[in-house]
Amino acid sequence: MKRFRIHVFIFFFFGFLTNSFSQYIQVDPTKTPQQLVQDILINSPCATVSNFSASGSNSFGYFTAGTSGFPFADGIILSTGQATSAIGPNNSILSDDGAGWTGDVDLQNALGISGTLNATLLEFDFLPLTDKISFEYIFASEQYLSSPSSSQCGYTDGFVFLLKKANTADAYQNLAIVPGTTLPVTVSNIRGSGTICPAQNEQYFDAFNGVQNPTNFNGQTKTLVAKSDVTAGILYHIKLVISDQGNEKYDSAIFLKGGSFNIGTNLGVDKLVANQNPLCQGEVFTLNATQASATSYKWFKNGNPILNLASGLPITTPTYQVISSGTYKVEVTINALCTSEDEIVLEYITAPTVIDTDLFQCDDNLDGLTTYDLTKINTIVTGNDSQLSIVNYFTNLLDAQGNANQIVYPRSFTNTSVNQIVYVRIKNQFNCVAFAKVTLKISNTSVSPRAVDFCDKNDIQDGITELSQLDFSIISTQLLTNLPSGLVVTYHTTYDKALLQLDAISLSFINSTPFQQVIFAAIANGSNCYGVVPVTLNINSFSPSGFETKIVSICAGVPQTILAPSGYASYVWTPANASSTNQISVGTSGIYSVEVTNNKGCKATKTFQVETSEKAQIQNITVNDFNGNSNTVFINYSGNGDYEFSLDGINFQDSNYFTDVPSAEYNLVINDKKGCGVTKADFFVLSYPTFFTPNGDGYNDVWKIQNIATRPNSRIELYNRFGKLLGNFDTDTGWNGKFNQQQLPADDYWFVLTLENQKQIKGHFALKR
Repeated sequence: MKRFRIHVFIFFFFGFLTNSFSQYIQVDPTKTPQQLVQDILINSPCATVSNFSASGSNSFGYFTAGTSGFPFADGIILSTGQATSAIGPNNSILSDDGAGWTGDVDLQNALGISGTLNATLLEFDFLPLTDKISFEYIFASEQYLSSPSSSQCGYTDGFVFLLKKANTADAYQNLAIVPGTTLPVTVSNIRGSGTICPAQNEQYFDAFNGVQNPTNFNGQTKTLVAKSDVTAGILYHIKLVISDQGNEKYDSAIFLKGGSFNIGTNLGVDKLVANQNPLCQGEVFTLNATQASATSYKWFKNGNPILNLASGLPITTPTYQVISSGTYKVEVTINALCTSEDEIVLEYITAPTVIDTDLFQCDDNLDGLTTYDLTKINTIVTGNDSQLSIVNYFTNLLDAQGNANQIVYPRSFTNTSVNQIVYVRIKNQFNCVAFAKVTLKISNTSVSPRAVDFCDKNDIQDGITELSQLDFSIISTQLLTNLPSGLVVTYHTTYDKALLQLDAISLSFINSTPFQQVIFAAIANGSNCYGVVPVTLNINSFSPSGFETKIVSICAGVPQTILAPSGYASYVWTPANASSTNQISVGTSGIYSVEVTNNKGCKATKTFQVETSEKAQIQNITVNDFNGNSNTVFINYSGNGDYEFSLDGINFQDSNYFTDVPSAEYNLVINDKKGCGVTKADFFVLSYPTFFTPNGDGYNDVWKIQNIATRPNSRIELYNRFGKLLGNFDTDTGWNGKFNQQQLPADDYWFVLTLENQKQIKGHFALKR
């Protein structure tokens, strides 16, 4: 809006206004409340102002835009921090505070909140001569974080523009509300998209700011208008308040546009592309300057009076309907002292450019009626313009123009007549609309059904297998042979899904019906259906019987034939072997496999684990005897086989260690379980007699260790009970109970047996007579 007032700018007198032509706003905190209201905010003969006051902590002042891109050339700033901290760039977090800087009760009551602090306020009385007031403002805040945590989405500072009749106990009316609602203007009520916090009333949000911004705030709203009806001749009080809530962190500010406090006429904010709110081609925009106490109206366009085309006289109505771009102004005369005027710039833009098109669909029964996915033409009718978006689809132009009776399910729309026409309502970023015509046609092409053979890749060969990207590529190659280039194939589980190209099978698909399943290939030419083709998947498999891994045992040095299942087309053995049949001869251990191919070209593999075995070789037999029945025997052997051991050739065990072995002669047998040989050996487990009776009866007349001869180089020493050596005795013949040819008495006698390995065994026995 244009304002009519004179300012004397003497910035160079203020040391804080350095670089006044910079790319950032400049702030002068020295203005008095009366100067801010009387000289900057209001300049109108249609009201008198008085009773000025302000409070804060160096937190209010006069700002100018300089050469920056800030929307207001100048005005008033009210902040919850230092006013000069608002100067750009946006390279720090503003969280100013001040000792004893409290909140405001009227703001809390108006917003229904508590815990405010750092309040900045500007108050004054005014006596209007008209019945309307308005002013323009922008709300900016550090709480517009581009990367907030979810816990920060509910935090918001408060501000209000409070109005009531002066010197009364009337409740305040808050004029700072989201247009068309009763919601107060806050960070949480006006927020843009693109962060973790949900967008709210996004059409009134301007931007999240980068570093090079005219102000040091993270974001701000677009230009908003606070307005209210008043009664001419009644004194009113207005209170502008902004405050932090909870703590001093993340400051906020209100920027009031200089000269925008309009007593009387307000034509609204400029409608410009730059403001992202231009008017659309063909739109009739009504300017309303109605004032109850007005005596005359006069309208201007681009500085020239607007004349009635029929009479050639000026337009004097309180409203005027605009149909073209320009700068429009109205002068409203209230009385001889009060003329209210306002100016607005209106910019029209052309309607979006859209493209009419045809959409071809396949028809299985050739009756001209089928199901279409209308969304396929979205990029076509918009010319792939990212600034255009689809609103709705309609069966007639009248509904499209009225945005009524839209097609509810555009992704599955069934036409009701051949070559039916539907309409698409399309809007641009400024909500200007255009309409594209889409003719629904039937594709006249067809592709023959296909049957494709695949081999079961599953080990259990149950007719269920996974088709890979390569498998689908094979099918596509067959389908597209001799068809035009540029066609694209997708695969679907049902005809209806293929028709609409919904839920395409991924390039990794496991059939659900064993051995044979029909899927459907959708062949498309861009957005148009070229053909829907049933494809029969034949899953060929081997019988799993006979292809299990087999363990084969052979004897070392004795070749043996191994056999794969017979009757197949080819055999390939690994390791490489000259045989191309189902059998080979093997003589060494290892892993052998054969890849078998049937007449369908499907392959299976059988694996043989060949293990060699041989006869055991005895290295030695370790006997720990002379322990009664607790003797042990250990068989030390060598050989590559699976062996079992026996001391009698009847009872076998897997261990080569025997315990609790009585003294006796034993026939050791080592048997290879794979049948590759038996090894035998004889040995003795010895013990000594505990008594003997040398009485000449021919029975037990000699004390002798049986089979001691199997231990060559052994010797025995005998002692009486007093330790007297009676001599060394022949281990073969034994002792007859005499010493120096004299019979010794019945008694206990001791012996020391020294074996061939110098092991000594000591014991005693009884001589009985």
